[in-house]
Amino acid sequence: MSAAFQIAELCGHLPLALRIVGERISARPHISLPEVVGELVNEQNRLDALASLEDELSDTRTAFSWSYRALTPELRQSFRRIGLHAGPDIGPGAAAALIGTTVVTAKRRLHTLTGVHLLQEVQPNRFHMHDLLKSYVLELAQEEDTREERTQTVRRGLTWYLLSTDARRRAALPHSAMVPLVPDDDIEVAEKVGSSADATRWFAEERANIVAALNQSIEYGQFDITWKLATVASGLLELQSYWTDWEEGMRLGLRAARTIGDTYGEAVCNLILADAVWRAGRPDEAATHYQVTASMADVISAGWMRGFALRGLGLLREERADFISAQEYFQQALRVFRAAGPRRGEGMSLLSLGKCARALHDLPRSIELLEQAALIFEVIDDQWTLAYGKLPLATSLLEAGRTEEAISHLRQAAESFAAFRDRRSEALALESLAEALHQADRTAEALNCRRRAAELYEALANPRHTEIERRLEDLT
Repeated sequence: MSAAFQIAELCGHLPLALRIVGERISARPHISLPEVVGELVNEQNRLDALASLEDELSDTRTAFSWSYRALTPELRQSFRRIGLHAGPDIGPGAAAALIGTTVVTAKRRLHTLTGVHLLQEVQPNRFHMHDLLKSYVLELAQEEDTREERTQTVRRGLTWYLLSTDARRRAALPHSAMVPLVPDDDIEVAEKVGSSADATRWFAEERANIVAALNQSIEYGQFDITWKLATVASGLLELQSYWTDWEEGMRLGLRAARTIGDTYGEAVCNLILADAVWRAGRPDEAATHYQVTASMADVISAGWMRGFALRGLGLLREERADFISAQEYFQQALRVFRAAGPRRGEGMSLLSLGKCARALHDLPRSIELLEQAALIFEVIDDQWTLAYGKLPLATSLLEAGRTEEAISHLRQAAESFAAFRDRRSEALALESLAEALHQADRTAEALNCRRRAAELYEALANPRHTEIERRLEDLT
């Protein structure tokens, strides 16, 4: 049997194991293939107890171990710590937190591990570990690191995701729910995150890792990070229409806050979960969460939570076309926000009151209230909510015959939603813009807006796109 064939046998004929061994051979030009066979056989003998097990690593453990043992102690430790990362890929920032080093050093080690095929660079500075290597490295971590060391490593990684996500939340949605964070423990987190568009792009890239981090935080008992990460990620998940991730994350957060008896965390998670389940079409469940939040907010003196809970209860009445009852809730919320803040809550309450006024056929009052809300959003520089507020304002302006003003507001809203990567809201704005343009006899522009809205809905797997396409066929 040739030495090359023996090497293939020892690697289980698996391409990953063969690549790893091949890389090591190329790095040692003076070693012969029979010598490689000898080293692999010795390694296999050393691992007999494990290699005899019928598991997914039985054909690869020898090659993996042979390559791992050739690393420096620092690289071995880095490999084990990166292996504790729960997500599908990793960047230098998260890797630096796990390893406990600087981002520059982490980047260098990531590239070194890529060079020996223990990692794969799937795009610039984004690295992936093969599932078989992930299983192997978890074995190593359990054998060579204590439980305390593994937990400390995981907590550093989770802390990086919490602090990094919150930084993007502040850039994209500065008036969304804030939480008390955890100490950074000298973990490098980018202080300058760029524009809101940069923040939402980062979140789109890291979303799967953030979701994995939430689940890992429960597994490792890091419950304080669980509810805080769920909360700071919630607005960005909603913004990008990841409804299932949003709701599941908030359920994890609520469970975690209850586990550690964090009343503030429990109240925040109840409030946001109410929004999530309402969005999912379960108004009765949403009402329960809003009511629980309102009661808890009184106990912990969190006026802003009570205000948003009252507004949420009003939205549920508005959805049932019970506009008189809805108004009462919105007016209660407005009084709470004017007494306790924040101003965004005041603006949102005015927005809801303006929509109710239109539904009750008081168009002048509707426009007045909606313009007051828009002014607040401008003053506090809440660009997403300003865009959101322009939608009902444009509707009222259209009904009042102020078509060109409505078109201007809707264009601005669509552009803003596009910058935030909020495809659902962009599609809504484009639909409304198409109607306004149609009223203004600007047919070609209206058709283009409808086509773009249909494309966005289709990308979101929203059945609304079929109705729009049917209308397009009727018009063309």
